[in-house]
Amino acid sequence: MSFNDRLKAYAYLIRLDKPIGTLLLLWPTLWALWLASSGIPDFNILFIFVIGTFLMRSAGCAMNDYADRDFDRHVQRTQGRPVTSGKISGKGAVAVAVVLALLAFLLIQPLNTFTKQLSVLALLVAFIYPFTKRFFAMPQAVLGIAFGFGIPMAYAAILDFIPLEAWVLFVGNIFWAIAYDTAYAMVDREDDLRLGLRTSAITFGSYDVLAIGISYAILFVSQLWVAQLADLSNYFLVGWLMALGCAIYHMKLVSTRGREECFLAFRHNNWLGGFLFLGIVLGLSMN
Repeated sequence: MSFNDRLKAYAYLIRLDKPIGTLLLLWPTLWALWLASSGIPDFNILFIFVIGTFLMRSAGCAMNDYADRDFDRHVQRTQGRPVTSGKISGKGAVAVAVVLALLAFLLIQPLNTFTKQLSVLALLVAFIYPFTKRFFAMPQAVLGIAFGFGIPMAYAAILDFIPLEAWVLFVGNIFWAIAYDTAYAMVDREDDLRLGLRTSAITFGSYDVLAIGISYAILFVSQLWVAQLADLSNYFLVGWLMALGCAIYHMKLVSTRGREECFLAFRHNNWLGGFLFLGIVLGLSMN
Protein backbone atom coordinates (compact mmCIF):
# COMPACT_ATOMS: atom_id res chain seq x y z
CA MET A 1 0.00 0.00 0.00
CA SER A 2 1.38 3.42 -0.97
CA PHE A 3 1.88 6.19 1.56
CA ASN A 4 -1.10 8.12 0.16
CA ASP A 5 -3.34 5.05 0.38
CA ARG A 6 -2.25 4.43 3.95
CA LEU A 7 -2.91 8.07 4.81
CA LYS A 8 -6.40 7.79 3.30
CA ALA A 9 -7.06 4.63 5.30
CA TYR A 10 -6.19 6.36 8.58
CA ALA A 11 -8.32 9.37 7.56
CA TYR A 12 -11.26 7.00 7.00
CA LEU A 13 -10.50 5.27 10.31
CA ILE A 14 -11.07 8.49 12.26
CA ARG A 15 -13.94 9.52 9.93
CA LEU A 16 -12.40 12.73 8.58
CA ASP A 17 -14.79 12.25 5.67
CA LYS A 18 -17.82 12.16 7.99
CA PRO A 19 -17.85 15.12 10.41
CA ILE A 20 -21.45 14.46 11.53
CA GLY A 21 -20.28 12.44 14.55
CA THR A 22 -17.98 15.22 15.72
CA LEU A 23 -20.80 17.75 15.39
CA LEU A 24 -23.25 15.58 17.35
CA LEU A 25 -20.61 15.40 20.07
CA LEU A 26 -19.77 19.10 19.84
CA TRP A 27 -23.25 20.65 20.05
CA PRO A 28 -24.04 19.46 23.62
CA THR A 29 -20.57 20.61 24.70
CA LEU A 30 -21.22 24.07 23.25
CA TRP A 31 -24.65 24.19 24.94
CA ALA A 32 -22.92 23.59 28.27
CA LEU A 33 -20.00 25.98 27.69
CA TRP A 34 -22.35 28.86 26.86
CA LEU A 35 -24.73 28.13 29.74
CA ALA A 36 -21.98 27.65 32.32
CA SER A 37 -20.27 30.90 31.30
CA SER A 38 -23.52 32.90 30.97
CA GLY A 39 -22.89 33.37 27.26
CA ILE A 40 -19.25 34.48 27.34
CA PRO A 41 -16.99 31.39 27.40
CA ASP A 42 -13.27 31.80 27.92
CA PHE A 43 -11.56 31.41 24.52
CA ASN A 44 -8.86 29.05 25.84
CA ILE A 45 -11.44 26.74 27.43
CA LEU A 46 -13.55 26.87 24.26
CA PHE A 47 -10.49 25.97 22.14
CA ILE A 48 -9.58 23.05 24.43
CA PHE A 49 -13.09 21.60 24.30
CA VAL A 50 -13.51 21.98 20.53
CA ILE A 51 -10.18 20.29 19.74
CA GLY A 52 -10.72 17.74 22.50
CA THR A 53 -14.12 16.84 21.04
CA PHE A 54 -12.52 16.13 17.67
CA LEU A 55 -9.73 14.04 19.22
CA MET A 56 -12.07 11.96 21.39
CA ARG A 57 -14.54 11.33 18.60
CA SER A 58 -11.67 10.22 16.37
CA ALA A 59 -10.34 7.93 19.12
CA GLY A 60 -13.82 6.49 19.59
CA CYS A 61 -14.12 5.74 15.86
CA ALA A 62 -10.79 3.92 15.84
CA MET A 63 -11.82 1.85 18.86
CA ASN A 64 -15.23 1.18 17.32
CA ASP A 65 -13.66 -0.19 14.13
CA TYR A 66 -11.40 -2.44 16.22
CA ALA A 67 -14.35 -3.73 18.26
CA ASP A 68 -16.49 -4.36 15.16
CA ARG A 69 -13.75 -5.70 12.88
CA ASP A 70 -15.33 -9.18 12.71
CA PHE A 71 -18.84 -7.82 12.10
CA ASP A 72 -18.27 -4.89 9.73
CA ARG A 73 -17.33 -7.10 6.79
CA HIS A 74 -20.78 -8.69 6.91
CA VAL A 75 -22.65 -5.36 6.81
CA GLN A 76 -23.08 -3.68 3.44
CA ARG A 77 -22.61 -0.15 4.81
CA THR A 78 -19.40 -0.94 6.73
CA GLN A 79 -17.60 -3.66 4.80
CA GLY A 80 -15.15 -1.15 3.31
CA ARG A 81 -13.92 0.22 6.67
CA PRO A 82 -10.11 0.13 7.02
CA VAL A 83 -9.77 -2.46 9.81
CA THR A 84 -12.28 -5.04 8.61
CA SER A 85 -10.97 -4.73 5.03
CA GLY A 86 -7.39 -5.30 6.21
CA LYS A 87 -5.99 -1.89 5.28
CA ILE A 88 -5.18 -1.19 8.93
CA SER A 89 -4.45 -3.85 11.56
CA GLY A 90 -6.46 -4.19 14.76
CA LYS A 91 -3.38 -3.24 16.76
CA GLY A 92 -2.88 -0.20 14.54
CA ALA A 93 -6.44 0.99 15.22
CA VAL A 94 -6.00 0.57 18.99
CA ALA A 95 -2.69 2.45 18.82
CA VAL A 96 -4.40 5.35 17.02
CA ALA A 97 -7.16 5.41 19.64
CA VAL A 98 -4.67 5.45 22.51
CA VAL A 99 -2.49 8.18 20.97
CA LEU A 100 -5.51 10.40 20.28
CA ALA A 101 -6.87 9.87 23.80
CA LEU A 102 -3.46 10.78 25.27
CA LEU A 103 -3.37 13.93 23.15
CA ALA A 104 -6.84 14.85 24.43
CA PHE A 105 -5.68 14.30 28.01
CA LEU A 106 -2.59 16.46 27.47
CA LEU A 107 -4.84 19.15 25.98
CA ILE A 108 -6.88 19.48 29.20
CA GLN A 109 -3.87 19.86 31.51
CA PRO A 110 -4.47 23.64 31.97
CA LEU A 111 -7.96 22.85 33.35
CA ASN A 112 -8.83 22.13 36.99
CA THR A 113 -8.50 18.77 38.76
CA PHE A 114 -12.24 18.08 38.75
CA THR A 115 -12.36 18.28 34.95
CA LYS A 116 -9.37 15.94 34.63
CA GLN A 117 -11.05 13.40 36.91
CA LEU A 118 -14.21 13.53 34.80
CA SER A 119 -12.13 13.07 31.65
CA VAL A 120 -10.98 9.65 32.90
CA LEU A 121 -14.62 8.55 33.24
CA ALA A 122 -15.38 9.99 29.80
CA LEU A 123 -12.52 7.97 28.29
CA LEU A 124 -13.72 4.74 29.94
CA VAL A 125 -17.26 5.19 28.63
CA ALA A 126 -15.99 6.07 25.13
CA PHE A 127 -13.84 2.93 24.96
CA ILE A 128 -16.48 0.63 26.49
CA TYR A 129 -19.34 1.79 24.25
CA PRO A 130 -18.25 -0.07 21.05
CA PHE A 131 -18.43 -3.40 22.90
CA THR A 132 -21.89 -2.86 24.46
CA LYS A 133 -23.86 -4.04 21.41
CA ARG A 134 -22.74 -7.57 22.24
CA PHE A 135 -24.53 -7.74 25.59
CA PHE A 136 -26.61 -4.59 26.28
CA ALA A 137 -30.08 -4.13 24.78
CA MET A 138 -29.72 -0.32 24.63
CA PRO A 139 -26.16 0.60 23.57
CA GLN A 140 -27.56 3.90 22.27
CA ALA A 141 -28.01 5.01 25.90
CA VAL A 142 -24.31 4.37 26.52
CA LEU A 143 -23.54 6.39 23.39
CA GLY A 144 -25.65 9.22 24.84
CA ILE A 145 -23.56 9.18 28.02
CA ALA A 146 -20.33 9.16 25.99
CA PHE A 147 -21.51 11.94 23.65
CA GLY A 148 -22.82 14.01 26.56
CA PHE A 149 -19.80 13.84 28.85
CA GLY A 150 -18.67 17.21 27.54
CA ILE A 151 -21.62 18.71 29.45
CA PRO A 152 -20.52 17.97 33.04
CA MET A 153 -16.89 18.53 32.01
CA ALA A 154 -17.70 22.01 30.64
CA TYR A 155 -19.50 23.02 33.84
CA ALA A 156 -16.67 21.58 35.93
CA ALA A 157 -14.05 23.48 33.90
CA ILE A 158 -15.85 26.81 34.25
CA LEU A 159 -17.63 26.59 37.63
CA ASP A 160 -15.68 23.79 39.37
CA PHE A 161 -19.01 22.15 40.27
CA ILE A 162 -21.96 20.64 38.38
CA PRO A 163 -25.35 22.31 38.97
CA LEU A 164 -28.79 20.79 38.42
CA GLU A 165 -29.18 22.37 34.98
CA ALA A 166 -26.11 20.46 33.79
CA TRP A 167 -27.63 17.12 34.79
CA VAL A 168 -30.95 17.99 33.15
CA LEU A 169 -29.03 18.93 29.99
CA PHE A 170 -27.05 15.66 30.26
CA VAL A 171 -30.15 13.45 30.62
CA GLY A 172 -31.84 15.26 27.73
CA ASN A 173 -28.78 14.59 25.59
CA ILE A 174 -28.93 10.87 26.39
CA PHE A 175 -32.47 10.74 25.01
CA TRP A 176 -31.44 12.80 21.99
CA ALA A 177 -28.74 10.20 21.25
CA ILE A 178 -31.29 7.39 21.67
CA ALA A 179 -33.51 9.19 19.13
CA TYR A 180 -30.92 9.80 16.43
CA ASP A 181 -28.93 6.61 16.91
CA THR A 182 -32.06 4.46 16.85
CA ALA A 183 -32.77 5.97 13.43
CA TYR A 184 -29.17 5.10 12.51
CA ALA A 185 -29.57 1.55 13.86
CA MET A 186 -32.75 1.11 11.79
CA VAL A 187 -30.52 1.33 8.70
CA ASP A 188 -28.57 -1.79 9.74
CA ARG A 189 -31.33 -3.64 11.62
CA GLU A 190 -31.51 -6.66 9.28
CA ASP A 191 -27.73 -7.08 9.27
CA ASP A 192 -27.51 -6.69 13.06
CA LEU A 193 -30.24 -9.29 13.60
CA ARG A 194 -28.40 -11.73 11.36
CA LEU A 195 -25.14 -11.14 13.26
CA GLY A 196 -26.77 -11.44 16.70
CA LEU A 197 -25.94 -7.87 17.73
CA ARG A 198 -28.12 -5.73 20.00
CA THR A 199 -29.34 -2.24 19.24
CA SER A 200 -32.25 -0.05 20.32
CA ALA A 201 -33.84 -0.52 16.87
CA ILE A 202 -34.01 -4.27 17.58
CA THR A 203 -35.05 -3.84 21.22
CA PHE A 204 -37.88 -1.42 20.39
CA GLY A 205 -39.02 -3.58 17.47
CA SER A 206 -42.32 -2.36 16.03
CA TYR A 207 -42.34 0.48 18.60
CA ASP A 208 -39.16 2.00 17.15
CA VAL A 209 -40.82 5.12 15.71
CA LEU A 210 -42.82 5.69 18.90
CA ALA A 211 -39.65 5.33 21.00
CA ILE A 212 -37.85 7.90 18.85
CA GLY A 213 -40.80 10.29 19.29
CA ILE A 214 -40.80 9.84 23.08
CA SER A 215 -37.03 10.36 23.21
CA TYR A 216 -37.35 13.59 21.25
CA ALA A 217 -40.15 14.72 23.57
CA ILE A 218 -37.93 14.19 26.62
CA LEU A 219 -35.13 16.16 24.93
CA PHE A 220 -37.39 19.14 24.20
CA VAL A 221 -38.97 19.16 27.67
CA SER A 222 -35.49 18.98 29.25
CA GLN A 223 -34.37 21.95 27.15
CA LEU A 224 -37.34 24.00 28.40
CA TRP A 225 -36.45 23.04 31.97
CA VAL A 226 -32.84 24.09 31.43
CA ALA A 227 -34.02 27.40 29.95
CA GLN A 228 -36.04 28.01 33.11
CA LEU A 229 -33.17 27.03 35.43
CA ALA A 230 -30.72 29.24 33.51
CA ASP A 231 -33.22 32.09 33.33
CA LEU A 232 -33.02 32.34 29.54
CA SER A 233 -35.14 34.92 27.76
CA ASN A 234 -38.04 33.93 25.52
CA TYR A 235 -35.74 34.37 22.50
CA PHE A 236 -34.53 30.87 23.38
CA LEU A 237 -37.81 29.64 21.89
CA VAL A 238 -36.70 30.78 18.42
CA GLY A 239 -34.03 28.08 18.29
CA TRP A 240 -36.16 25.61 20.25
CA LEU A 241 -39.04 25.85 17.76
CA MET A 242 -36.66 25.52 14.78
CA ALA A 243 -35.21 22.39 16.39
CA LEU A 244 -38.73 21.09 17.00
CA GLY A 245 -39.43 21.53 13.29
CA CYS A 246 -36.36 19.38 12.57
CA ALA A 247 -37.62 16.66 14.93
CA ILE A 248 -41.04 16.61 13.22
CA TYR A 249 -39.26 16.24 9.87
CA HIS A 250 -37.17 13.39 11.28
CA MET A 251 -40.30 11.63 12.55
CA LYS A 252 -41.78 11.83 9.06
CA LEU A 253 -38.62 10.26 7.64
CA VAL A 254 -38.25 7.41 10.15
CA SER A 255 -41.95 6.54 9.95
CA THR A 256 -41.20 5.16 6.46
CA ARG A 257 -38.59 2.80 8.03
CA GLY A 258 -36.68 3.04 4.75
CA ARG A 259 -32.88 2.78 4.97
CA GLU A 260 -32.16 5.99 3.10
CA GLU A 261 -34.81 7.95 4.98
CA CYS A 262 -33.61 6.74 8.39
CA PHE A 263 -30.00 7.58 7.52
CA LEU A 264 -31.05 11.04 6.35
CA ALA A 265 -32.93 11.59 9.62
CA PHE A 266 -29.80 10.63 11.56
CA ARG A 267 -27.55 12.99 9.62
CA HIS A 268 -30.05 15.87 9.79
CA ASN A 269 -29.79 15.87 13.61
CA ASN A 270 -26.78 18.13 13.19
CA TRP A 271 -29.24 20.91 12.36
CA LEU A 272 -31.38 20.10 15.39
CA GLY A 273 -28.38 20.41 17.72
CA GLY A 274 -27.31 23.62 16.03
CA PHE A 275 -30.75 25.20 16.38
CA LEU A 276 -30.87 24.35 20.09
CA PHE A 277 -27.46 26.02 20.44
CA LEU A 278 -28.82 29.07 18.61
CA GLY A 279 -31.70 29.17 21.09
CA ILE A 280 -29.30 29.11 24.03
CA VAL A 281 -27.14 31.87 22.53
CA LEU A 282 -30.21 34.05 21.87
CA GLY A 283 -31.67 33.31 25.30
CA LEU A 284 -28.45 34.42 26.97
CA SER A 285 -27.48 37.39 24.79
CA MET A 286 -30.96 38.93 24.54
CA ASN A 287 -31.91 38.62 28.19
